[in-house]
Amino acid sequence: PSSQSLILKHQITMSGSPDNGSPGAAEKPEGAGQSEHLNIKVTDNNNEVFFKIKRTTALKKLMDAFCERQGKASSSVRFLFDGSRVQPTDSPDTLDMQDGDTLEVHQEQIGGAD
Repeated sequence: PSSQSLILKHQITMSGSPDNGSPGAAEKPEGAGQSEHLNIKVTDNNNEVFFKIKRTTALKKLMDAFCERQGKASSSVRFLFDGSRVQPTDSPDTLDMQDGDTLEVHQEQIGGAD
């Protein structure tokens, strides 16, 4: 299994720098040292779910997948990263997320007194 993950990492590096040998290719792995994918933990009060997504993927995909898996309507929950609400159009890159970061899921509070 460990050799497979090495191959996968190698393939990601290769696809990230199609111009092998040029000075630009040597700099690219440094800047994208985190790789183009990262693991995000999504947690609500009861569950932790891990997702592996590309840095440029809109988080709407992750949000919808979490809600579907938990049987919740996406309109009934909100996602927070570092205390700020996450928009469906945000991506890990726009939020400056790192591998292993956590998104918190909270029930949407509707109304006040009955």
